[in-house]
Amino acid sequence: MQLVSQPGIMRSLQTSTHPKLPSFLAVFFLFLSTSYAHNILLRDSSLSVEDDSDILISPDKTFSCGFYGMGQNAYWFSIWFTNSRDRTVVWMANRERPANGRGSRVSLRRDGAMVLTDVDGSIIWETNTTSTDARMAELLDTGNLVIKGPGDKILWQSFDSPTDTLLPNQLFTKSTNLISRLHGGSYASGYFSFFFDNDNVLRLKYDGPDISSIYWPIPYLDVFENGRTNYNSSRIAVYDEMGHFVSSDQLQFIASDMGMSRIKRRLTMDYDGNLRLYSLNNDTGLWVTSWEALSQLCNVHGVCGRYAICVNTPEPKCSCPPGYEITEPGNWNKGCKPLFNEPLFQSQRVKFVELPQPIHFDRRLQGSMRGGIIGVKLFNYPLTGERRCYTKSELFNGYHSPGFEGKIYLKLPVTVETSQLAILNGTDPNCQSDGSETVIVSPSTYNISTKRMRWVYLYAFASAIGFIELLFVVSGWWFLFRKHGVPALAEDGYHVYGVVILELVKGIPLSNWDIEGGEEHESDLTGFVRMVESKTRRGEDSWIDEIVDPRLNEQFSRNQARTIVQLGISCVQEDRNKRPTMDLVVQALLECQY
Repeated sequence: MQLVSQPGIMRSLQTSTHPKLPSFLAVFFLFLSTSYAHNILLRDSSLSVEDDSDILISPDKTFSCGFYGMGQNAYWFSIWFTNSRDRTVVWMANRERPANGRGSRVSLRRDGAMVLTDVDGSIIWETNTTSTDARMAELLDTGNLVIKGPGDKILWQSFDSPTDTLLPNQLFTKSTNLISRLHGGSYASGYFSFFFDNDNVLRLKYDGPDISSIYWPIPYLDVFENGRTNYNSSRIAVYDEMGHFVSSDQLQFIASDMGMSRIKRRLTMDYDGNLRLYSLNNDTGLWVTSWEALSQLCNVHGVCGRYAICVNTPEPKCSCPPGYEITEPGNWNKGCKPLFNEPLFQSQRVKFVELPQPIHFDRRLQGSMRGGIIGVKLFNYPLTGERRCYTKSELFNGYHSPGFEGKIYLKLPVTVETSQLAILNGTDPNCQSDGSETVIVSPSTYNISTKRMRWVYLYAFASAIGFIELLFVVSGWWFLFRKHGVPALAEDGYHVYGVVILELVKGIPLSNWDIEGGEEHESDLTGFVRMVESKTRRGEDSWIDEIVDPRLNEQFSRNQARTIVQLGISCVQEDRNKRPTMDLVVQALLECQY
């Protein structure tokens, strides 16, 4: 070790008269020089897995770099926070393939490449700096491991290949992403990622074994409704030491402790699917969350696996719906499995069971009733006047949604016991509720066994009449067309159909209707239409309860009643241009037949 850079000290050593002083000072300054250079790995030198002191330490001692062990014989070439209690890792070279605890080493070879070799000499990982003038590797105070060439030119840096963590002033670009760990006991790549999408927007994505989906920002809102822009194609983001994050898609956020000096920070894609900014408490060595992308983890896709349902209590808990059980106890990533033989399920008689709590599943996995109920596993209909039902062909990303105003029905074999349904509270799946309601269905026939039987029958009858009426109108049109006549029969057919379904809803003939506010010169039908249209314009829904057959004892869907009445009214409009085609009538009924 040469000390030529400190001539004043060397002169004092030469003039000293104390016989032991020169030796002591030489050792002392040699120690200082060695400590100063301990953030550097020179060319043709290496770090060994078997030597715990064989590590690089940044000049300010914030970061360490070397072999990081976990388990009995698994080591990763990593960078970690020196003073955090658990030595939090911020970068790994070989996250998918750990090295052996004996004989493994990291070397900066003569050809300029940094290479990680296993005990048998096989290469686990290496940089792309072969045949360069690389002269040393250096761990900087920023946590960036760099390989430098002549003139301190950076030939390679760890900042260009992050794992799950972004450090202050580390640029995040279109060619980088953060991928979570698989779980708390593994450093292998997990299912969640933070990245710039092809539309220039930063997103969080679940990419699991069964499905892949975006869950942040809110997936059913467009770019601008989420407060972002996709006009800037530079795709770059960064945050500073103060905790201020900015991105080219206009995403900005600040740490809750922004402005406080000398705080060590990290932005990490956690294995639970949330993106969090952390601050290090220097006194305890523990991390404190100073920002997070999602306040409720049940909004993370895949958090509970296939068929499972996430419940915020307020911490997220996973539950299985009726007829299902956890696939692998202790591992919710694998979700739930059915308690019945799924391949035989399609040929069995089935029932639709109302879930005791409002549940949402992935909106993108819509099913279709065009092929009957075979491909449908669940359906729901909101009671908000949407006039639409939603079926599900697959059950992913389920979560408890207290704000949902509607009913959820799950398809199960008739043989599955559902007299008492588990409350989906995520803490005790055996907690019972007996407020269930069951609809029995076979693949080819609907056998209704609830108080809603008459109303469902009415709805099915309306659909059937629509089809018959359609045949009637088409036949009449064809007949009159052949005779060169006027297709008045088609117009009368629509009017008759409208009257019939209105009478079905009311339960009595039109001539016996007592219309509120009706005028003497008005027909019963005209007065009814005027009353409904007037109350609808005023936003009133009371007319639904007033006109539906009282013998149903209020056991009906208000959304279905509204749909039938609105269709009936549209069919009796005097202006034929305002009348829907029979195809539209039938389609509207089929889309909301539950």
